[in-house]
Amino acid sequence: MQESHVLLIDCQDSIGLVHRITGILFRYGVNITQNDEFVDNQRNYFFMRTLFEGQIAAPTLLTELQQELPPTANIRLNPKKKKDIVILATKEHHCLGDLLLRYAYDELDANILAVVSNHNVLQPLVAKFGIPFHYIAAEHKSRHEHEAAIDKALAIYQPEFLVLAKYMRVLTPEFVANYPNRIINIHHSFLPAFIGANPYKKAFERGVKIIGATAHFVNNDLDEGPIIHQDVINVSHRFSAEEMARAGKDVEKIVLAKALKLVFQDRVFIQTNKTIIF
Repeated sequence: MQESHVLLIDCQDSIGLVHRITGILFRYGVNITQNDEFVDNQRNYFFMRTLFEGQIAAPTLLTELQQELPPTANIRLNPKKKKDIVILATKEHHCLGDLLLRYAYDELDANILAVVSNHNVLQPLVAKFGIPFHYIAAEHKSRHEHEAAIDKALAIYQPEFLVLAKYMRVLTPEFVANYPNRIINIHHSFLPAFIGANPYKKAFERGVKIIGATAHFVNNDLDEGPIIHQDVINVSHRFSAEEMARAGKDVEKIVLAKALKLVFQDRVFIQTNKTIIF
């Protein structure tokens, strides 16, 4: 059976980049099964995602690509496989439960190695799926002490990504720095509107006609990391804040699942504070 690989390249644009890249792959005798490119004309910047099959010597291929492309080119060559993740949660079950079900039916493109929570409420749910659950209380701990305890648990698993499934704590810059562009959050609002806590209450008071959810990478600015996926539903003056929140939960879990699929399939490039998605 042929090995499948995903090649991701971004660099300054120039004439013949696609020809140079695919020419190298041709010399390796691999079969390109999908290819996507995009040029940001404002920055004269090139993005390319290539899916191919075949046996390769990865270090040699990467060296040859680096020699052929601009010196500052970013090149990633990933095997096409499931990502290893750990989910962080608090008390709300809807996003976590949705991900656990998708994982159980092989619809997640990821291996859920563990769930970490600052409350014990969701332990019975996670136990039904046979996944390790780490209850790490935050009471009587500073943020740094609490995160040090989380880090100790994460060290067991070495996850490729952390997923914040309604994890209701703000992470410190030091913690985020350990997982650059590897922490994905679901925010219960159509960002940039209603950043922070209680967005449905704010939306109700503002009298909005749509509510939504946003999945994004986490950085040091609260709810302002690069956006991966968003969606909305219609609401009206007849909705209370509580009804908006209930309706919003359905959007949240779907948006998070779609965003994770894009990330886990290596379809997302980060350009400063926005994303390019194939």
